[in-house]
Amino acid sequence: MSAYDAFLGAFALVAQLDNVLALALGVVVGVIVGAVPGMSATMAVALALPFTFTLDPIVGILMLIGVYKGGIYGGSIPAILIKTPGTPASSCTVLDGHPMAERGEAGKALEMSLYASCIADMISNLSLILFAAWLAAFALSFGPPEYFTLILFSLTIIAGVAGDTLLKGLISAGFGLLLATVGLDLVYGTDRFIFGEADLMSGLNFIPVLIGLFAIPEVLLQCTRGDDEIGRVARLGRSHVTLAEMRRCLRSIFKSSLIGVLMGAIPGIGGAPAAFMAYGEARRSSPNAANFGRGELEGVAASEAGNNGVCGATMIPLLALGIPGDVITAVILGAFMVHGLQPGPLLFQQNIVVVYAIFIGIMLSSVFLFATGMIAIRAFRRVADIPKSILLPAVLTLCVFGAYAVNNTMFDVAVMFATGLFGYFMVRVGMPAAPFLIAFILGPMLEDNFRQGMLMGQSDFSIFFRSPITWFFWALTAATVALLVWQGRKGRIVPAG
Repeated sequence: MSAYDAFLGAFALVAQLDNVLALALGVVVGVIVGAVPGMSATMAVALALPFTFTLDPIVGILMLIGVYKGGIYGGSIPAILIKTPGTPASSCTVLDGHPMAERGEAGKALEMSLYASCIADMISNLSLILFAAWLAAFALSFGPPEYFTLILFSLTIIAGVAGDTLLKGLISAGFGLLLATVGLDLVYGTDRFIFGEADLMSGLNFIPVLIGLFAIPEVLLQCTRGDDEIGRVARLGRSHVTLAEMRRCLRSIFKSSLIGVLMGAIPGIGGAPAAFMAYGEARRSSPNAANFGRGELEGVAASEAGNNGVCGATMIPLLALGIPGDVITAVILGAFMVHGLQPGPLLFQQNIVVVYAIFIGIMLSSVFLFATGMIAIRAFRRVADIPKSILLPAVLTLCVFGAYAVNNTMFDVAVMFATGLFGYFMVRVGMPAAPFLIAFILGPMLEDNFRQGMLMGQSDFSIFFRSPITWFFWALTAATVALLVWQGRKGRIVPAG
């Protein structure tokens, strides 16, 4: 099939009413959930995942992508209005967004947040379309040794940048790798850490672990917080972003978008570090650097462009290599697998129409994001005032439903609550959850490729240094570890939320 025919087939597929509605609904749901303090884009995608099981693959995937895009933007609404980021990626937006709201310029801050988010999202989507196929073609030369070094490199980045200290990130990733070994050994068929429990023979299911790790701790934390910790919603004000202000911020928006794209393409980075890095670069190069942190419009633009620039770019390693770019794309990876699709180089050969349909849908999501955001600026600002007595039971019900719907067994619900209690403990001790989840997902791949490589090399470890690709990733791993150790000693590791 030629590329032109594949594109026409993908366009006809996306143009169907149910696909368009699923994408639009996903964006709306993502914005609403992202606008609720304590919720997150990760939780929104995780809770939406079970609802896609019975849908066609492209419908379900487009819906999750819409939730992802809407959730990242939606987090800026409470960040600006009540100084409470709806998502970790929006934590940097608080620095200048809320001071603007206190001056009566909440509407201007929300508008700039929307404009920067949509521009960055479009740039990120274009980067996905331009580079994903090239990277997939390059990845055809990957074998087990190359994949092992790539995954090892990804794990070093995840463990280092996702926490406030290197040690906590490593411990969190270690727990994820440990739980990933539960179940049958795929090489020899022996059981590991099942303790006589037959339900553990297939390992811990991804979805209950995911929901428990992120949703249950948030519910418990919200239950222990007093209502006085919820701030008052600020007035929108009558000011709007002027053309001159937009032109002044465009340089920072484009620069921050590129920073987000570069960091999003590296597996495991996420939106929060990208937002802070983009914010720091904008402050360094801006003539209004002294106003940053006091209500500078350019600061809002840089932060939102940075975290939204990550969105499309995180799909590059997912589609091209089968490696999730962050926690949310790890959930989307689960959706691919549920529908019998394996992201990676073969996806571009065997399901090119699906790939092109995702490309078209992801560009269309930027249009829906802009339209939804314009409505959300006024219509959804009271979402933050939903009473806990309604919000928390609803979230808990969705958690139980999501965990049970995977295999229709209460064992998965028990796994969800057990993981939730462990996740709550991690939150209380300041241990990040992102390294745990990514390590839990990548752990089996790391082990399988290591053992396959050892079989290929007849137990000779030099097989993992067989090609320039392996040497490249070994060098990146060594450089990353050295940098993380140096940053850890200096106490300058940026938290990922």
